[in-house]
Amino acid sequence: MTTCSPQLAFDELGTPLRDVTFCVLDLETTGGSHRTDAITEVGAVLVRGGQRIGELSTLVDPGARIPADITRLTGITNGMLAGAPPLGAVLPSVLDLLQGSVLVAHNAPFDTGFLRAACERHERPWPTPPILCTARLARAVLPRSECPSVRLGALAEHFGCTTTPDHRALTDARATVEVLHHLLERIGNLGVQSLEELVALVKDRAPHRPTTAQRQRRHLANGVPSAPGVYLFRGGGDEVLYVGTSGDLHRRVRSYFTAGERRRRVRDMVAQAERVDTVVCAHALEASVRELRLIAAHRPRYNRRSRNPGRSWWVAPTAEAFPRLSVVSTPREGALGPFTSRSAATEVLDAALEAVPLRRCTIRIPARRPSATPCALHELGRCAAPCAGLQPPDDYAPAVDSWLDLVAGRDDAPLRTLAAAVDTRSADGRYESAARVRDRLAALASGVDRAGTLAGLASLEEVVGARPDGSGGWELAVLRYGRLAAAGNAPRGVRPMPVVEALRAGAQTVLPGPGPLRGAPPEEVRLLYRWLTGGGTRLVYSTPSWAEPAHGAGPWRAWAERAREASHRTGDHAPDEPARTV
Repeated sequence: MTTCSPQLAFDELGTPLRDVTFCVLDLETTGGSHRTDAITEVGAVLVRGGQRIGELSTLVDPGARIPADITRLTGITNGMLAGAPPLGAVLPSVLDLLQGSVLVAHNAPFDTGFLRAACERHERPWPTPPILCTARLARAVLPRSECPSVRLGALAEHFGCTTTPDHRALTDARATVEVLHHLLERIGNLGVQSLEELVALVKDRAPHRPTTAQRQRRHLANGVPSAPGVYLFRGGGDEVLYVGTSGDLHRRVRSYFTAGERRRRVRDMVAQAERVDTVVCAHALEASVRELRLIAAHRPRYNRRSRNPGRSWWVAPTAEAFPRLSVVSTPREGALGPFTSRSAATEVLDAALEAVPLRRCTIRIPARRPSATPCALHELGRCAAPCAGLQPPDDYAPAVDSWLDLVAGRDDAPLRTLAAAVDTRSADGRYESAARVRDRLAALASGVDRAGTLAGLASLEEVVGARPDGSGGWELAVLRYGRLAAAGNAPRGVRPMPVVEALRAGAQTVLPGPGPLRGAPPEEVRLLYRWLTGGGTRLVYSTPSWAEPAHGAGPWRAWAERAREASHRTGDHAPDEPARTV
């Protein structure tokens, strides 16, 4: 089956330096700040692949006299500027050179400051080219012991350039071109081969250099394909150290051995790496799923996610005569989740107890002859005291059924109960209390809605989705019981349906397991749900039909989001408008 790579993200594309057009520019001015002084001369040289492809040189009438000390420095006199074009006539030609180019200058902030100010005064849009300062590049590449000064004249002398800077725009621009080429020859030893890596090398005040271990292991990127997929750094004993994904495996793996990689933890990992394995994938979704599975299987010590891979929390009723709600890590019948943290699950549990009359105590109550003493909650009218035998199991059962109906999407009565409480407390002027109930309702509604959508997807025997790949083709995925069973591509010009049928025929067989998610890993179900519901994905097949409960929390989704936004905007105790019953 023919496949094609998906469109890569900008930070993964990388532009080889041989393909970059550099506009090396120098300005002469009347001196001082760009806010008060003017440009007197412009010199620019266009270079690409080490070859000069164009030049621009012109004097500029600044509309003011040149100070004597500037004349002594540059040799430009007031008489030389008589009849020179004004900046407004020169600026369009300069901006044209910058289109599609990288602006290079020695002490670039000086030159770009004048050009930006000129654009503002003449109402011209600034083209926002990438900017490279050769002074900062020199400091990043050359140790001070080799070249104490990074002045243009000092660098030109250090490299033995044929052009000597003389404070004239074109001459200095030509000298900067030679310095740039000498510096580019040096950065190969630092593993810098693309424009993005070059910019990353000089953007910090204290540039980092690749460690010896990084340079020595640069060969590990050899043979890595330029395709989307998953990469695994392996150390001694075949240990998996780190797992990651990329739209271009070769470019991403190579970046670990360059100056662009500055994370100390990752540098330590690279120092221990002995080889890099890769798994080529059809598209980003398959790569992300495989990454999750590999991290769960190997628990690499340099992946932060591997500390608790697949760990989720659920709110579930206990298995006893008078069930109560508890936070558990393993789902069971009637469980609500998954939640990514125990605190999030506890927040939903507290909200549920505001709406469902389940007991709050943690003691185990026998079905026959309970004899505990009623607690304070009974005196406050918030518990019927089954612990003391004051509430038989049959009278307690409707509360359990209310919870089960809420989780299953059969009845949203608990949500309506909380909404009514918000209305009542707001009408009574108890705004702080109303805000607390509002936030608990938002947490419970969001949790129930999320759980229902994920459980609905995980219950489907088979789902096939197709997403545009950005090049006229399709990224295809076959899902079974909340797991990715097959992935592929139908490039532009290839009929997608035969590809879909081939994927379905060869897809992995998935047997459903227990629990709301049928045994599927929660992170994988979340990932698949986001892919199916975003990015223009189309539903090709669904067996059975994909649907959500008619009485679930779906209608509360927008309300919960607005309530959350109001909470963040006004604070937990701010007054709030009464909630509206959905």
